[in-house]
Amino acid sequence: MMKCDLHIHTTLSPCGDIEMTPLNIIAKAKERGLDIIGITDHNSTLQSRYIREVGEREGIYVMCGAEITTKEEVHVLAFVDGEEALERLQEFLDKSLVRIPNNPDIFGYQLVVNQNEEVLYQEDSLLIGVTDKSIEEVEQFVHSLGGIFIPAHIDKQQNSVLSQLGFMPPSLSADALELSSNCTIDAFITQNSYLSKRAFIQSSDAHYTDDIGKCYTRLDIMEKTFSAVKSALNNLKR
Repeated sequence: MMKCDLHIHTTLSPCGDIEMTPLNIIAKAKERGLDIIGITDHNSTLQSRYIREVGEREGIYVMCGAEITTKEEVHVLAFVDGEEALERLQEFLDKSLVRIPNNPDIFGYQLVVNQNEEVLYQEDSLLIGVTDKSIEEVEQFVHSLGGIFIPAHIDKQQNSVLSQLGFMPPSLSADALELSSNCTIDAFITQNSYLSKRAFIQSSDAHYTDDIGKCYTRLDIMEKTFSAVKSALNNLKR
């Protein structure tokens, strides 16, 4: 059983702390005994590859992706495998994000930092805005890339599929549903029994290094690969 925290933000997210750099994230993941982490900055994948490079050196498997905001203002996690798929996901986000200039004094800086702690790029468009794609369109695109699609923190009272839509669309093909650390899976299912057959994960949604690994999911995985994670998520279904 491997410890997985699949919802972590970095310096690229305006709400991410300035210390959420590749070296610091991987160091904290090792300290917390994590095997697999997911990098999910708001509406961008640009930082994830640098964290993946550090993770490869340190024995931490890094899932590259993003936390996408749909036009309904629902947050969803999307992960893809391989450089080509990651580039296609980034192109999708570049075309879909509604462009609003970022004000660093209000929202924070949005920085891509490499493994040497050097700033490579500053994103000028506010990443916590919305895309012009529906939740169904995002799901279909992510799965067209062979990716993993997970509605984020669905128990929260804002930016979750339940808070924004009031229900989980029956036709939505989610690989899992994410809960925050604020509730247990059993308690959530008691109140939402129609979702009882779904696969659930819990993640930290870390914006600060001390939050990394505070909430995690154990997955039955024999090897640290994308396909193994995807298969293990499917096996969580009840």
